[in-house]
Formats: sequence, C-alpha cells, structure tokens
Amino acid sequence: MNAQGGQYLNKAAVLSPLGAARLSQLALGCSVVAMVTHSAGYSGGSYGVFCMAVWCACFTVTTAVFFLDATRLYTCLHVSWDNLTVAFAALATLMYVTASVVYPVYFVTVECPYAGCEVRNFRIAVTVCSVGATLAYAAEVILSRAKPGRVVGYMATVSGLLKVVQGFVACIIFGALANGSEFTRFAATVYCVVVYAVCFAMTTVVVIFTVSGRTACLKLPFDRFVVVYTLLAVLLYLSASVVWPVFGFDRKYGSPERPSSCPRGRCPWDSKVVVAVFSFVNLALYTADLAYSQRIRFVTQRPRV
Repeated sequence: MNAQGGQYLNKAAVLSPLGAARLSQLALGCSVVAMVTHSAGYSGGSYGVFCMAVWCACFTVTTAVFFLDATRLYTCLHVSWDNLTVAFAALATLMYVTASVVYPVYFVTVECPYAGCEVRNFRIAVTVCSVGATLAYAAEVILSRAKPGRVVGYMATVSGLLKVVQGFVACIIFGALANGSEFTRFAATVYCVVVYAVCFAMTTVVVIFTVSGRTACLKLPFDRFVVVYTLLAVLLYLSASVVWPVFGFDRKYGSPERPSSCPRGRCPWDSKVVVAVFSFVNLALYTADLAYSQRIRFVTQRPRV
C-alpha cells in the first residue's frame, strides 16, 4: 500500500477568490430556498414558480460544480470545464437578476399581508439574499473572464459571454411571442420568428460545441465559423428589427397605441413591444459580438479519445 497519497482534493476550490464566490453562491442560494419554503412562499401564479425554479436549479448546479471542482472529478468529464463553469455562472447571473426583480415586484409589499409581518420580512430577506447571490455569480464571471496575456476558454471572453446573454434575450423574446403576440397574422412576423429561432439555435450550437470541447469537429475553422455566423445573425436581426415594428405598430397592420381595453398581463400589444425592444437589444449584442470576435485569438481544442 502506497503511503504517499495524491492530492485528491482541490484546495483552491475553497481557498481562493473563485472558491469564496462559489461558497457564497451556495450559502445565499440555500438561504433563499429555505426561507421561501419555510415562510416566504411563492404561490401566486407562474411568476413565483419561475423564481423558485431559478433558485433551485442554480443551487443544484452550483452544488455539483463545487463538488466536482473540489474532488477534481471534473477531469473525468468529456467537457471543457472552464468554458462550462463560466457559461453557467453567466447564465445564473442573468437568471438571478430576473428572479431578484420579479419576486419583490409580485410578492413584497410595504404593508403587512394577511399572513402577518413575518411573511413580509421573510420575503424582503429572500430578495436581499437573491441580490447577494446575483453579485456572487457576477463575481465568478469577473474572476474567470479573459484578461490580457491570459489564455482562457472561449466562453470567458467577451464574445463568449455575449453568446450567453444573446440566448437569454432570445428566451425573453420567445416568452413574449408565446404570450398572445399574434405573430401568425402576417407572413412578415412569422419570418421574424424564424429569424429569432435560427439565431438562437446557432448560438446554442456554438455554446454546446465550446462547452463540450468539440470545436475541432467542425468542418470550418471555429474562429471563421463564429465570425460568419455572427455577421449573418446581425443581418437577420437587422431585418427583423425593422419588419417587426412595422407590422406590429403601423396603423395599416396594427395599433401605434396601447388599446384601452387590453387586459393587463395578456395584452398582445404589450407582447409586441417586448419583442420589438429586445430585438433591438439582441441586434446591439450581436453587433458588439461581431466587433469583439475580430480581436480574439482562438485555440482549437481537440476532442478526447
């Protein structure tokens, strides 16, 4: 029996700024889930369910990431670990930001609810902890992102992080489209939906290939593929950003003003505004991505055998 054991545990997973950020994510995430389950509550429709799903999912994945990093078991996975963790941290930041805004808007009130002030205080505490966890995930992104002279994974670059934001914004657009946007009325608006779907699918493909470390499997050089796809996405989003407002708000096809009889939360006009606004947001993101893609030096990863 060999008395000299190896370093099976990764001390840096705890005794480092990155480890401290992940421990903070775990502590704050656990606190949020515990308080919501105990007394704060999340009933009241899909918004509460969404917030709880975000907190539970992020806590579960963060626990797995921390465990795999601390035990070095991530080396057994056929993935690019650095790309995977920074992509998840960026996505978790965006999800937590959304939950940290949605939960207090729909659940926190100045007056004490019928259940008493204790419930209100728990909900305020949940909001505070959720904001704290948001900052902890953002700190991980900042600690992991690319710096001059430092070789990192693609997802740690500005271009890689923008891919995560683009996908998140696309999900917001899809949510608005599904909320009675009436996009099937015109062929032009259907075209816009196709644009959103194609760009989202291609962004997802880029992230999957990068996270899995399979960029060498592409027939084209990965850097050229990313630049060509991003340019195509800019052109497609540019067309959609022009077409959607015309067929959504021009008097010939729709209404430039919100109808007074439109119900709150289920108004097609509101959904059209959300789609239009976030179309321009994604157009700006893809344009910035195209500009930053010119400055990245890519290192292709060979798949493991």
